[in-house]
Amino acid sequence: MEFPSKLVENAVEEIAKLPGIGKKSALRLVMHLLRETPEATEDLSEALTKLRREIKYCAKCHNISDTDICSICSNPNRDRTLICVIENPSDVLAIENTSQFSGIYHVLGGVISPIEGIGPSDIKVQELIDRIPGSEVKEIILALSSTMEADTTAFYITKKVRDFGVRTSSIARGVPVGGELEYTDEVTLGRSIVGRVSYE
Repeated sequence: MEFPSKLVENAVEEIAKLPGIGKKSALRLVMHLLRETPEATEDLSEALTKLRREIKYCAKCHNISDTDICSICSNPNRDRTLICVIENPSDVLAIENTSQFSGIYHVLGGVISPIEGIGPSDIKVQELIDRIPGSEVKEIILALSSTMEADTTAFYITKKVRDFGVRTSSIARGVPVGGELEYTDEVTLGRSIVGRVSYE
């Protein structure tokens, strides 16, 4: 791809490093920014710089936050008997958007993956365990992806919290709403059958 300017090329190269953005999309974004006012581009640049410099991680759940304790952990109306364990902060947003969960969260920051050299000490498992003694926690909901690494992580956490008398559960996995059985993969369909619920 030929660029009319080294400055444009550098901007395209940096934007193309973002997930899901190819060079053509990056070029379109750069050209859009050039059509905007200098103030608009400066506002974007300032917002991104401020994001990196000032973002915090909640001291309790490790979710992204503007303060030392996030708005969910500091909300007195949240059910503190339920901790939903998730892999990344983006998963908190996904669950919150359902408006179906009123408990609190724990962000692991990854999953156990021996192949990639990620062990339990590399993610926030011990921090989760440390939250249980002396707390109101009655159930830990494991809301992790359907991967072998996530299953390994779930098994490890379940084993670790067993002695605390805390119930562990996993989010339901199965056929999506509107999905047809003939197009559903065997693993998902098998889990749907094994994890079936009463029809009421």
